[in-house]
Amino acid sequence: MNRKKLGSWGEEKAAEYLHSNGYDILDMNYSCRFGEIDIIARYDGYIVFTEVKLRKNSNFAEAREFVTRAKQERILTTAQFYLAQNETDLQPRFDVIEIYAAEGREGNIEIRHITDAFE
Repeated sequence: MNRKKLGSWGEEKAAEYLHSNGYDILDMNYSCRFGEIDIIARYDGYIVFTEVKLRKNSNFAEAREFVTRAKQERILTTAQFYLAQNETDLQPRFDVIEIYAAEGREGNIEIRHITDAFE
């Protein structure tokens, strides 16, 4: 399976996870000239901007480590643009969802949700 399809699958799994935990999914793959945000959701007074990282395992590094400072800055700028276009009284929060799938779509998966993940 190519990387783009596998990445989309991972984002769908993350959205299912969030939904099953009470999050209201507002948008997926939001894109503008500044960047992309995988999932935008509403939860408990927050608008949650979520980056999804899919890996086979964490042997080399935790998936969240691939959300570099530069990537965080692009997500923050993209979120600001989204908020300028979509007025809300919700507090913004930035999460990362790690998905580990050793056998890809066919095997067991592990999901780790890191809330308020940006420094």
